[in-house]
Amino acid sequence: MIAQRKDDHVRLAVEQQQQQQQQHSGRNQFDEVSFVHHALAGLDRPDVSLATTFAGLSWPVPLYINAMTGGSERTGVINRDLGIAARETGVPIASGSMSAYFKDPDCAETFSVLRKENPDGFVIANVNATASVDKAHRAIDLLRADALQIHVNTVQETVMPEGDRSFASWAPQIEKIAAGVDVPVIVKEVGFGLSRETVRLLASLGVRIADLGGRGGTDFARIENGRRELADYAYLHGWGQSTAACLLDAQDAPIPVLASGGVRHPLDVARALALGASGVGVSGTFLRTLLDEGVKALIARIGTWLDQLAALQTVLGAPTPAALTHCDLLIHGELRDFCADRGIDPRPFARRSGSPDVRHEMTGNTR
Repeated sequence: MIAQRKDDHVRLAVEQQQQQQQQHSGRNQFDEVSFVHHALAGLDRPDVSLATTFAGLSWPVPLYINAMTGGSERTGVINRDLGIAARETGVPIASGSMSAYFKDPDCAETFSVLRKENPDGFVIANVNATASVDKAHRAIDLLRADALQIHVNTVQETVMPEGDRSFASWAPQIEKIAAGVDVPVIVKEVGFGLSRETVRLLASLGVRIADLGGRGGTDFARIENGRRELADYAYLHGWGQSTAACLLDAQDAPIPVLASGGVRHPLDVARALALGASGVGVSGTFLRTLLDEGVKALIARIGTWLDQLAALQTVLGAPTPAALTHCDLLIHGELRDFCADRGIDPRPFARRSGSPDVRHEMTGNTR
């Protein structure tokens, strides 16, 4: 039953991506964020680095393959290929939820293959908010994980026919896990977004990093509704805040934030970094590439994304991903309305750099 659910998730996620592109031209609220172009702000390409440092971690690139799957024979093959892609491109990678492993240890290899194929890379284990500290340790040990991701997904669980219905214990359990493991803990939403209030709560619980996991990519309420006999939760499709909105909401976050959900191309990566993300996670876009074209195509696509991200930083005058937070941004449309309702002034984002000459002094480019 668990294996079938995991396979259903993969199938429905890919179908959803295809439908979104056909029906809505693939648009989301990242399209309501644009860079102000300064024609003389550019750098020399050799002066640009993709390295990012946050919460005591150092990644060679600010892009990572986010949690997807595991727990069945088919998803084990997917994880093998994702591990290969991570190894060949140097991007960190997160496992899908390892709940299936706790219920059936025989499926361990469908997760551990991530480490087998990527022995020296940055690998993140993944558990749910009800996992015991012992299970968290087992997940970390199985993958020899460098960090632990705890996913929170109350909306998905509510729509899931066999999902959880009790959530009051989640925050206390997250605190226990954070205190009981020796690797950094990341709490991730699965596509409905983390509010600023939630991020502050997570920080108080000892969580080191928040993955905002906003709306705009795979909609797990819609996926789980597709598994229901009556499909009677259609009104929850589109629930939550977009990733761009979550980033704006988290400007004063007490812990570093990662961005995932609806990241379609390198410009979205740059937008997320400019809005304050320390790293950007991708799931659906990479999964579809893998399933449609194979692992070599996925490796090539990730390589292209990294190359183009460096090109964007070069044009924008940002020698590092963190320097993108000094670039001028315009906030449009419904995203600007969100800012107004949440008490966020979008105007300072448009005047962060000063003049291009000031930008050159700030980045060390004096040509």
